[in-house]
Amino acid sequence: MVLPAQQTRNANAPETTQPTDNTKTNHADRIAGQPTADQAKNDPSDRELMKQIRRDLVKDKSLSTYAHNVKIIAAHGKVTLRGPVKSDEERKTIEAKAAAIAGAENVTNDITVKTQTTNQ
Repeated sequence: MVLPAQQTRNANAPETTQPTDNTKTNHADRIAGQPTADQAKNDPSDRELMKQIRRDLVKDKSLSTYAHNVKIIAAHGKVTLRGPVKSDEERKTIEAKAAAIAGAENVTNDITVKTQTTNQ
């Protein structure tokens, strides 16, 4: 069944040739031993930690959509940041925001900078 919202497309929206499939990016989450979002602990303090960091990232409108969507994984007060961002500046900004909340010694920055290619 196709819903009306699925049938319409904004005529002013630019056509993109960039694939929306991020399977290759998410492949890194399947590497044994690497923390993944489903391993985040469900205790209240870790949930609150992830919530505060996410809130700060989303509030910062200078960050790209990639940066707003990095994975934030908290376990026992330790935070791991993962995913692609558009620049090294965004990578450092996200790490600084997480460190301000969790403490620099509790943050592992596994964020990668997405390289621009002409094929995307």
